[in-house]
Amino acid sequence: MASRAAPTTHSPPIPAGLVREQLLEIYRFLRLTRTLEERLVALYRQSKVIGGLFRSLGQEGESVASAYALDRGRNRDILSPLIRNLGSMLVMGAQPIEILRQYMAKADGPTHGRELNVHFNDLEKGYLGQISHLGDMIPVMAGIALTFKLRGEPRVGLVYIGDGGTSTGTFHEGLNLAAVQQVPLVVIVEYNRWAYSTPPEKQFVVKDLVEKAKAYGIPGVSVDGNDVFTVYEATKSAVERARQGQGVHLIEVKTYRRKGHAEHDDQHYVPKDELDWWAKENDPVDRYVKRLLDNDWVEAGELAAIDARVKGEIDAATDTCADEPLPPGEWALSGVYADPPALPPHWYRSR
Repeated sequence: MASRAAPTTHSPPIPAGLVREQLLEIYRFLRLTRTLEERLVALYRQSKVIGGLFRSLGQEGESVASAYALDRGRNRDILSPLIRNLGSMLVMGAQPIEILRQYMAKADGPTHGRELNVHFNDLEKGYLGQISHLGDMIPVMAGIALTFKLRGEPRVGLVYIGDGGTSTGTFHEGLNLAAVQQVPLVVIVEYNRWAYSTPPEKQFVVKDLVEKAKAYGIPGVSVDGNDVFTVYEATKSAVERARQGQGVHLIEVKTYRRKGHAEHDDQHYVPKDELDWWAKENDPVDRYVKRLLDNDWVEAGELAAIDARVKGEIDAATDTCADEPLPPGEWALSGVYADPPALPPHWYRSR
């Protein structure tokens, strides 16, 4: 069994106020995100995933690091993810078996087969499922953050938006409202180089999306989205300032989407050498591991043990739910507007 000795005396200080146990916890979330998505790809190719599959390959670091900076738990901070922020949901408490059931539309899934991928809520754990229309969660989260302010609650909202989504009207309207009302909201703008298949130079002129913060009179910072420590530190700082009543903060994370828009997208529009460079030279998980080991903050054996536990967890979750039933058809209309007792199937046929 690997030794769990403390860092050696010649190790540099761990940055961002983190401690050794947190480094290992962050690594677990990174590995859990990537391994779970790899399992979903295998299930997708077996036609067990219903609908689209959206990977966060290359972006796991910013999702995990930003969510890890929140105050997590019941009645604490709330975030709203996008389709590539699975890591943030896992940090907040989503379980792999929930994600697997949701993607396979199982009867026992979070939405009982009514929705797919990460379109589901758990407000007690602190995440609010996204609306499919990109940009729409900015005004929704602005409203939620406004309730925190009006109630005098020391809570913060965090919301993600892609580079393409910053071109939508709802992004402007929501961010402007949040800025005017000075609500406790942190907006993570993911500059991942592709809005589906549209490169940045064909949708905006600014070089850095953080420049858009100036239009709303709010603080903004641009960071390396594949550096876990940098993203964590920037988010932690923004969250605490928002909690202290200093309003909205925008963080641009420079990252890269290494898979197509969804698993069906073959990325024919992406230069192969560009993909190769990001995979070999700027993978967020590889960079994080290298920094941990180079500085003697953890031991390789500890990381390997986490890898094994994560695989075992996902194997067990898959074995449990892969052959579970889909929901019966008569469930489709119950609980749509409220949650009355389910009506018998003949009621629907008689109308």
